[in-house]
Amino acid sequence: MSAIDQLLARGVPLMPRPLVRRFAAPYIAGETLAEAVETSRRLNTAGKRVTIDVLGEEIDALGEAIAIRDTYIAVLDALAGNRLDGDVSVKPTGLGLNIDRDACRDLIGAIAEHAAACGTTVEIDMEDSSTTTDILAVYHELRARGHQNLGIVLQAMLRRTPADIDAMAGLQPRVRICKGIYVEPPDVALQGFDEVRAAWVAALERLIEIGAYPAIATHDAYLIEQATARVTAAGMAPDAYEFQMLLGVRPGLGDELVRTGHPVRVYVPFGNRWYEYSVRRLRENPGLARSVARGTLARLIGRD
Repeated sequence: MSAIDQLLARGVPLMPRPLVRRFAAPYIAGETLAEAVETSRRLNTAGKRVTIDVLGEEIDALGEAIAIRDTYIAVLDALAGNRLDGDVSVKPTGLGLNIDRDACRDLIGAIAEHAAACGTTVEIDMEDSSTTTDILAVYHELRARGHQNLGIVLQAMLRRTPADIDAMAGLQPRVRICKGIYVEPPDVALQGFDEVRAAWVAALERLIEIGAYPAIATHDAYLIEQATARVTAAGMAPDAYEFQMLLGVRPGLGDELVRTGHPVRVYVPFGNRWYEYSVRRLRENPGLARSVARGTLARLIGRD
């Protein structure tokens, strides 16, 4: 990322909320469950599965975490009631990880239990490296309690990830492997673009070796090419892996994967905490941040 892009990314929170909402709209389904259901139905019709995410992270009151759990229960009921091909993804800090790890574990366990009754799965999302150890502990504790319908996310950029994959050998885990989006120090995470790409490919190869169900999360055409070559070489059936993409990000790549017979799942976030999520998306996407900046400038000089 260039110095200009870094400056723009840092300035995103200063942009007017209506402008952020306008440019971030493709990345969120809306504020209501009904909007998330409609978006999911449209994606299913296009041959894509969905993962619904209730927006909200780093909450500071257990009551808020309980409310988010209840919203997830409603989401699962809506998926089942509308016969949608989908599951849910949860952020541990949105379910109280930073308040009470055991309470967070139990809230995720309750969501997983309800998901099992609805015939679907739950993905535990990964956050910044300060939470990685606790998130993985929650995952392993819940797996030990018999919640086999839980998936976990690992970030290829983290130096610890190869060891974390090896620790899952024998579990036949569902693992979403992504590059990682958080800004981390060099002693914690790889920094070079090519270095992270190579680590991502190596992580996918190791997941295949241990018999995992890899959820291949990337919009990088090169990595998609590498991944399709590896699942094909391993003789993996379409029910043994999937590609995952974010709502509104390079949908044409997902369409092409569907056309060539690969399973694709789209991450569908919704909720009234759209602004915080949108700011994060804009920070991650310098091109979009530049567009927002241009729009802001045009408004200030009266040309928009």
